[in-house]
Amino acid sequence: MMNLTDLKKGSTIHLMGICGTAMASLAGLLKDRGFKVSGSDANPYPPMSTQIESLGIQIHSGYKPENLNPRPDFVIVGNVISAQNPEAIELVRLGIPYTSLPKAMGEFIIANRDCVCISGTHGKTTTSSLMTWVAEQSGQAPGFLIGGIPLNFSQSFRNPEKDLFVIEGDEYDTAFFDKVPKFTHYRPKYTILTSVEFDHADIYKDLDDVKKAFATLMKITKPEGQIVAWAEDKNIESLLHFAKAPVLTYGLSKGDVTAKILKRAGDTTVFTVRFKGQDLGEFHLPLSGEYNVLNALSVITLTQVLNWDLATVKKAFTSFLGVKRRQEILGEPRGVLIIEDFAHHPTAVKETLRGIKAKYPDRKIWAVFEPRSATSRRKIFQKEYAQAFQFAEKTLIMEAFDQSKLEEGNKFSSAELVGDLVASGKSAQVYAKVDDIVSDVAKGAQKGDLVMIMSNGGFDGIYTKLMKALM
Repeated sequence: MMNLTDLKKGSTIHLMGICGTAMASLAGLLKDRGFKVSGSDANPYPPMSTQIESLGIQIHSGYKPENLNPRPDFVIVGNVISAQNPEAIELVRLGIPYTSLPKAMGEFIIANRDCVCISGTHGKTTTSSLMTWVAEQSGQAPGFLIGGIPLNFSQSFRNPEKDLFVIEGDEYDTAFFDKVPKFTHYRPKYTILTSVEFDHADIYKDLDDVKKAFATLMKITKPEGQIVAWAEDKNIESLLHFAKAPVLTYGLSKGDVTAKILKRAGDTTVFTVRFKGQDLGEFHLPLSGEYNVLNALSVITLTQVLNWDLATVKKAFTSFLGVKRRQEILGEPRGVLIIEDFAHHPTAVKETLRGIKAKYPDRKIWAVFEPRSATSRRKIFQKEYAQAFQFAEKTLIMEAFDQSKLEEGNKFSSAELVGDLVASGKSAQVYAKVDDIVSDVAKGAQKGDLVMIMSNGGFDGIYTKLMKALM
């Protein structure tokens, strides 16, 4: 069967599930290489749908056999596609050659380049974006594929000009015909491991199952490379013996590389770093939260391994703009600050709100949350979410997104979460309609308040709806 590497420029490639963050990025990479690209998706939504459309790539709404007419030369199948998907059935019937996104990335895009794989339950997108920006400022001209849009680049992808490629190494599975973690195909020479917790409850049965996936990452990182891992994570600590490459650990309280936070000045966090006993001086990071200092510390560690100029690294930090949908300020209508974030795991929700409270201590926080991810729609973290919202003065919880395929006893309950929050003395309410959330915030929010909207999906357009309602 034909491989992607056999295709000539001008060949047509169709992507099924094109609006996934990684798939949208691959679509851009392929178009930049001279291929004709199309795609299909069940639920296109910004920012990836906007990015794809800006590239002139056609998106077919819904999965249908006719999306493969005219017949493409090659198809890349996203991990949201099941074997029973009507478009996938037609793909097999027609005998069109196909592969998965991770395999395409490994064989065709990364190939023999030095791959920096940034992995972990939390922090991948911000860390990948920061690593890429520092590499760019250090003259490396890296290629990259990131699960979000770094504001320094305005796109989530770029083909490499030299020999370095930075990629967000997701532990989610590859495709219905290739049930291994995505990063299995990425050929990592350098790996950053930010955290390991239970997540993706639709494909992993428990924490031990998740740890097996990350053990694989430890094993496949090239022996001549480097693993950089968070020292204060016990789950990571239990995996490091699988490593074939040398390991450096980082942390705030322990590790080969440590940071000490000195102050938070406006939008900037100032901290010092010690690298294997050597004082590297001060760093100025335009992000809030201890978890972002940890993300930055992992990048600093790897840059020192790679012998990049320290002064250039420090300067790059000061000009880092962050990532779209990661604590992104949407505006401040009527004096109400509106911020959106991708947080959905309870740890991410808690740390995001903790960081926002530290950054804006005098603002009343309205936390607006949609349980949309495969894990958050399940009951596995029901009680943990009650702790996650303790830094908010008011919590507005949407009913969980599409639980139709879940067993009754396995469904997350927004009503139960609200009950737990109210019992702990917090103000909380559950909602069935986004428009009702918008109405209540528009009526109740006062000048000086802050609304933090958290979802890993489109959230029924709440972002623009709320901005308009507050105008």
